[in-house]
This record gives sequence, C-alpha cells and structure tokens, in this order.
Amino acid sequence: MPLPSEPLRRLGFLTIGLFDESDPGRGHESTLQLVELGERLGFDSVWLRHRHLQFGISSPVAVLAAATQRTRRIELGTAVIPLGWENPLRLAEDLATVDILSGGRLNPGVSVGPPMHFERVRDALYPDTAGAEDFGFTRVRRLLDLVAGKPATDFRGTEGIEAFSDRVQPHAPGLADRMWYGAGSLNSARQAAGNGMNLLVSSVVKAEESEDFGAVQLSHVRAFRERHPDGARARVSQGLVVVPTDSATPAQRAKYREYARARLPRTTAPQGPARLLFAPDLVGSSQEIAERLHEHPAFREIDEVAFALPFTFGHEDYVQILTDIATVLGPALGWHPATP
Repeated sequence: MPLPSEPLRRLGFLTIGLFDESDPGRGHESTLQLVELGERLGFDSVWLRHRHLQFGISSPVAVLAAATQRTRRIELGTAVIPLGWENPLRLAEDLATVDILSGGRLNPGVSVGPPMHFERVRDALYPDTAGAEDFGFTRVRRLLDLVAGKPATDFRGTEGIEAFSDRVQPHAPGLADRMWYGAGSLNSARQAAGNGMNLLVSSVVKAEESEDFGAVQLSHVRAFRERHPDGARARVSQGLVVVPTDSATPAQRAKYREYARARLPRTTAPQGPARLLFAPDLVGSSQEIAERLHEHPAFREIDEVAFALPFTFGHEDYVQILTDIATVLGPALGWHPATP
C-alpha cells in the first residue's frame, strides 16, 4: 500500500448539527454530546458547519460557546462561516469572546461570496444596502484586521464614567493565527495564502484545470503553499466524507452504502453552471478507507484532516462512526489520540 510522506498528525471531524424543526433542542444537544465524545476519544478538533434558513446549525459560534463549557482540550472550529451573512466587526467580537471562553481553542473558518439564494433573502438581510455590499475578499481582510486588534475607531478614552477601546474587545491573543479559509477554487486558495490564513480544502471544488477531483484538490494545496509566507509549513486540513464500518451493525452498513450509492452520480462529472466537482464518500472498513486515502494525491501532502459526518444519519450512527475513526482508522493512518 502506498504511504503518505508522513503520518497523520491531527485528526478532526465535521458535523452539520442536524435537528428536527419541532424539537431543535434535541438536535443541538446531540451535537454537543458528539463534541464531548470527540474529546474523550482523543480527536484534536471538531468543526461545525453553518446553515442559514435550514435545519442545521445557523449559529455555530453560539453552539461552540456552549461547547467551551463542556470540554477542556479539543479545538473548536467553524467550517465555514459564510461572511456574506455577517458584519465583520460584530463577528470579530463574537469570535474573540468564544476564544477567551475556550482558553484559546477556537479555529474560525470562513468563506466569501454572495449569500446563498441572495435574491430571496436580500430584503431581510440588507434591506437598504444590498446593492452596495462587497462580498469579495475585502470582507475577510476586514475581519482579519479586527481580530488581530487593529483599530475599529479613532477614539479611545473616557466619556463620563465609561471607558472605550479603539479595538475589538475582548482581544484574543493568538486568534489571528488560527483563522482558516474554506477554499473551493485556485483563486480562493491563493487569496487565503496571500492573507496568511490556514487552508481548509473543500470536498466540493470547481473543475477549473481538471475534471479529476484529487488533482484539483492537490492543485489548491500546492498553490496555497507556494504563495503562503510559511511555504511548505503552511497549515492545510483536508475535508472528505469518511464512514468506517468496522463496528457497524448490518443495518447500519446497508444504510451507509445506500447513502454513498445515491450520491455517487454527482461525483462522476462537473455539476451545474459553476462546474462543481464533489468528492466520493469513502465507506468501508478502516483498512479499505486507509488504502484509498493513501492513494489520494492531496492526502499524501497533508497531515491534518477534518472528516465530515454524513448529513442525515442518527446520533447512534455518529457515535459508531466517530468511535471507529478514532480507534481504528486514525491509527491505521499513523495518528495517535490526544491525551488529556
């Protein structure tokens, strides 16, 4: 079996935090329990997806604030916050607050572009300024500057009995070095590098220079590191849907394989006007998945991953998948669980 250049160093997982509209509390509690489980199993990080006007986590920063009080070690990330929905100054305040609560464990991942279905939400989101909003990378730059402690105003001092700061408070030292960008194109990978960010390579990419998913994802990794100040040491985390079946019941295995089978057609050719390529889901024993990962061109050049949990499974399924990832697949990839 071909081996990567070095063992897997950091293992994380990603969840959408699915919930039932009639009982959202149960779904959010399930997510928090999975975060706690991840810490017990030795995962290095957990990442929350972001979904607006859907039945997944709409406010990952708020959920991670709760997670800071139920964990002590595991790093807490977002993958990713779409900045088209956010005011960078307010978001910087929230991120800094949660980072302080976590003791410096927050890893915010962001992306840019117009909000999904912007024509449907623009009047609710930006009723007076929709036409003037800049949804490009300058929005990221604003956030990075504010997180780093650059001035948000030209006034610092006292008015009456109230003291005012000229930068976002609380200030979270080190948070600026833990900012990630979720890239699906060469340009976004290069933009992330030029701004000194870390890179989350997506399981959905644009078929720009190739129609081979692995080749496209590899090109993003290499383009990022070529332009990043840290070069080959620049941090990259790979995202793929991975479902080990080692301890799964026969019913679970059948469900998992049917899930992957139903989604396979979208992986065979670019989809839609944007020519999007989707990564195939990896379902099977940990040994089978490890072999496929070792053959993946992008995986061979990274030492961090955030494996995504499928969107539509139940809590008991996620417990089984996470347990197999941490106890069987991770070690097969050379990873060692974190210790308390």
